Amino acid sequence: MFARIRRLLSQFFSKSRTINNEPLNKVSLIVIILIDIFILMNVFAGLDDISRWYISPDKAYPCYSEWQDYQTKTTKDKDYEIVRLSLPNNTKYQLSFQRNYQQVEVGHLGKVFKTCLQYADYKDKINNPEKQQIVKNIDQKQAKIKTFEQDNRTIQAQYDSTLLEKIAGQGREQSINQVSAEKAKQALEQNNRQISTLNQENSTLKNELLAKPESISFITFLKDNNQFREVEKGYKKASFQYPGIQLAFQSLFLLPLILIALSVHKFAQARGYGLVSLISWHLLVIFFIPLIVKIFEFLQIGAIFEFLFKIISILFGGLLFLLNYVYILMIPIIGFGIIQFFQKFVFNAKVQAASRVQKSRCVNCAKKIQHLDTYCPYCGYYQYIECQNCHNLTYKHLSYCKHCGTSQDSSNL
Repeated sequence: MFARIRRLLSQFFSKSRTINNEPLNKVSLIVIILIDIFILMNVFAGLDDISRWYISPDKAYPCYSEWQDYQTKTTKDKDYEIVRLSLPNNTKYQLSFQRNYQQVEVGHLGKVFKTCLQYADYKDKINNPEKQQIVKNIDQKQAKIKTFEQDNRTIQAQYDSTLLEKIAGQGREQSINQVSAEKAKQALEQNNRQISTLNQENSTLKNELLAKPESISFITFLKDNNQFREVEKGYKKASFQYPGIQLAFQSLFLLPLILIALSVHKFAQARGYGLVSLISWHLLVIFFIPLIVKIFEFLQIGAIFEFLFKIISILFGGLLFLLNYVYILMIPIIGFGIIQFFQKFVFNAKVQAASRVQKSRCVNCAKKIQHLDTYCPYCGYYQYIECQNCHNLTYKHLSYCKHCGTSQDSSNL
């Protein structure tokens, strides 16, 4: 296996830095590398764009996050908090919630889930100037409460200092503290009364907001567990499928480029166009790199990962680190399969030699040679080998002798 890897790497680097079996000069090599980097950056940019062509689960189910948060909250003000999200501070240039949800469909594949559009419609009905004013009043009172609470913390923090000033007989005009020791308790009580009054007023305003028919309808809709479970099920299904959809679109982007580069490379090799062959080979490699990267990303976050995660969770409970062992074993097997594929179909010397002999080309460099040439005039490669049976000269890398038909030992080819 290691010998095959070394041979593959040797062939790879040889094809990547030679033209007609002659090494590239340094300037040409730098130019090729710069071209590679530029194209690779554009390929990844194109992959990023096409991966977002199909709308993501978060955009297809935009209501899920807020709704799930509401379902899991246990605070007493959770009804007010969810209604409050329907009343943004600046609505002058803002689209309606429903229009905002639907806007992601423009120029993309996929649709926003209908229940989320219904969710947005309820929020739009809540969002009007009357309710915005109620929220504005609540925010103003809440700001006053925070001011009073900050004053109380300051007074409490300074109380020991004011007490020491009093014991020392220091005058009030020389004090650096907010209130004197005698007035500290009185100021705290007064502030607490103000805080209590403002909290009661805010509670009344919140109840008033929640008592509006639009708010009642929205809260009733949110408490419909069947609707929420439908959204949750759809979101989880979309999240499971989305990495596979992204990989499919990214493959559709890359495969035509790979096929074009491969076709040009084969054509250039057959015609002996060294520079075109070299550039098309580099393009082929560049187009394969992102494909391999995206496949590995899919293995880490896609459907296969989810499947393995569930299997290991069922069999071994919390021992999820075993998933890393699975990947450690699986990736070398996949790598071995890729090497075998390239060795058998792409860099197979027998397959290449058979095609080149039929076209009167060198079995090593594929340049056009005369039928009786024993050495290639371009690369100097000896074309023949002695048959083990009849001892006549037959072509290298071919499976059978052209004179007696005896199978040739592959180790001697």
